Amino acid sequence: MNYIEAIIVGVVEGVTEFLPVSSTGHMIVISEILNMEQNELLISFEVIIQFAAILAVIMYYRKRIKNLLPIWKHIAAAFLPVAIIGYIFSDYIRLLFSVKIVAVAFIIGGIIFIITEWWYKDNSSNHVKEVEKITMKQAVMIGFIQLLSFIPGTSRSGATIIGGMLFGVSRTTATEFSFLLALPVLGAVAIYDVLKNFDIIIQGGHLDIFVIGLVTAFIVSYVSIISLVRFIEKFTFNIFGWYRIVFGALLLILFI
Repeated sequence: MNYIEAIIVGVVEGVTEFLPVSSTGHMIVISEILNMEQNELLISFEVIIQFAAILAVIMYYRKRIKNLLPIWKHIAAAFLPVAIIGYIFSDYIRLLFSVKIVAVAFIIGGIIFIITEWWYKDNSSNHVKEVEKITMKQAVMIGFIQLLSFIPGTSRSGATIIGGMLFGVSRTTATEFSFLLALPVLGAVAIYDVLKNFDIIIQGGHLDIFVIGLVTAFIVSYVSIISLVRFIEKFTFNIFGWYRIVFGALLLILFI
């Protein structure tokens, strides 16, 4: 991996991590386009630059951290299903990483987004409109919906946002909860990968590549978070649904 490839992958990670379009799916596709071998270095790089996304969330919520402390038990509860299943089946999940699966997941996810937005009543007085008021029951249900993100192309943020909307949370609040839920999920995956591949990262002479990727992904992630929050204050997720369908169809045509 060279510097240009590290920057490209960092940009893709930063743009797609919090948008409901699947960062993993885009990573698989971009590695195919750039003809990058799916070796341990690339896999570790893609996982570890997710630290940048974590830092971007912390930076964005830095003024509200104290107010958010009471809901960390809810975030922990939502994190448990993906932590347990991910740890047990991590080796098998990697077997799903193919462009064909990504393409199909993109299309199905796009259809689900459009149907959900059609059903969703934006002005319902019953919606939870503050992330601090999400109940434990809602958090746990969102956590189980998040398990779908193990299918590449599904999107972790997409699954948790749709889950929140289906379980009585407003669009904006579901998006914010998805941001916060990313902290333990991405953190656990990245730390596990660092420990597992420490020699490759530190002693393999690739530290500069990882630093470039982290810096790039952090800047782009922070801009993406701000942009998405502003976007959903005025618009629905329909555009992402249509994007997923078109992108998935293009993948089927070009790669399958």
